[in-house]
Amino acid sequence: MEPHTHQTLTVAEVAGAIAGRLSGDGAALVSDVTHDSRQAKDGFLFTAVQGELFDAHKFVPQVMQQGAAGVISELERPEDFAGAWIQVSNIRRAMAVAAAEVHHHPARELKLAGITGTNGKTTCAYLIAAIPEAAGEPVAMTGTVEYRLGQARKKAGRTTPEAPDMQRLLRQAVGLGCRTAVMECSSQAMDFHRCDELDYQVAVFTNLTRDHLDYHKTMENYWYAKQRLFDGRLGSRPQTSVINVDDAHGVELAVRLKSEGLRVVTYAVNSPADVTAGDAEFSLNGMTFRLQINEHAGGARAELDFHSPLVGPPHIYNTLAAAASGLALGYPLEVITMALATCTGAPGRFERVPHQGDFAVVVDYAHSDDALLNVLRTAREVTKGRIITVFGCGGDRDRSKRAPMGEAAGSLSDIVILTSDNPRTEDPNQILCDAEEGIKKTGKPYEKIADRRAAIHHAIAQARTDDLVLIAGKGHEDYQIIGREVFHFDDKEVAREVLTSAT
Repeated sequence: MEPHTHQTLTVAEVAGAIAGRLSGDGAALVSDVTHDSRQAKDGFLFTAVQGELFDAHKFVPQVMQQGAAGVISELERPEDFAGAWIQVSNIRRAMAVAAAEVHHHPARELKLAGITGTNGKTTCAYLIAAIPEAAGEPVAMTGTVEYRLGQARKKAGRTTPEAPDMQRLLRQAVGLGCRTAVMECSSQAMDFHRCDELDYQVAVFTNLTRDHLDYHKTMENYWYAKQRLFDGRLGSRPQTSVINVDDAHGVELAVRLKSEGLRVVTYAVNSPADVTAGDAEFSLNGMTFRLQINEHAGGARAELDFHSPLVGPPHIYNTLAAAASGLALGYPLEVITMALATCTGAPGRFERVPHQGDFAVVVDYAHSDDALLNVLRTAREVTKGRIITVFGCGGDRDRSKRAPMGEAAGSLSDIVILTSDNPRTEDPNQILCDAEEGIKKTGKPYEKIADRRAAIHHAIAQARTDDLVLIAGKGHEDYQIIGREVFHFDDKEVAREVLTSAT
């Protein structure tokens, strides 16, 4: 797809594109759109978002002094305002459409893959991004851990960037020569219109289990938000939907999309599907299985023995999703299998902490009861000895998942050490008590050690030959939030400290 040359739009043209009511002079040229007052300078349109915690209208005088081309708002133009003002009915939707128009829809010049689901998004993103890289192409990627643009990487501010940031990044990707971009699409991001006006060549659905109910309130709301990626509410529908049909929600979604005449490629381990796996074997060094692909997925039936360095059953699903996506993006099977056979996945996802001892220490991001069960099933699959699990629950977040997380930890661990995650403004000991209710149901031995560093030290000190110490909840994160302060804290670093001092 060849990059196009584009004309710069005027304020009036942007107002027309977003069906806004323009007051003031619309002749100024618009080079970009932003919700961040610090970025709003000459040629930028500033979107004044009224959030629950703050109202960006207070920055309007500042951004106009900085040379902004105008303001987009849900409010009427103030009488004392002299510049261009565009009034809209939905500020977040308008921000997405304006950014897409100003950047001339870069997703249409790329093959864009979007991934949604409760678990597996980040690993899927890394696996799919490895495919164009194996073909010798630069790739753009956004997700929970980092944003990548070719060789450049920066730490992620949020899983899915705000719409103007995403459009800007994709326009840069086109300029860099990327043909493919990959992004995680969180349910909240889709509710906030961050994924609107992006044309997806491929949309992936991994699974749906309890998470983010502090925001969505019900599983029905959560599921409704996830479906935005497929049902046209973002402004377009994906060319191909890649769906896990071992998940009941995935089956429902696949049936509906097929009935609407849309292209669906299914993947599964335990159900008939277009991309499947059989004869799986797992160890701490990775997994092997027989990869089977039918004609509907890739044009020609294929069956081959496959090895991946990723550890555990959940990663079969991630690998199948990536294989199906790679085919839908137009890559040859040889390039796809070469990429997936070498990609080590995402940081903090069943990541081993290397050391000389005869037991394993693994760090994982699992922070819901379902994710914790999945990672513990993986640990069981590859562990001869005991499993010692360290985990905590976030403060100021969904309290309803704390007892289920405790029960999940107790059900498949031999010893549980309950500790702090990010307590934020809650009493850490109260969070521990909430999770303790679930552990008690399992009858497994457990200890409560609120200090996370001390808890990790204590867990590793107990490990014997063939044991596995699982440190769950933070994964790639390198911080801890206590009160309103953010402190540096990295589970891998702390584990390495203990392991080094023990040798």
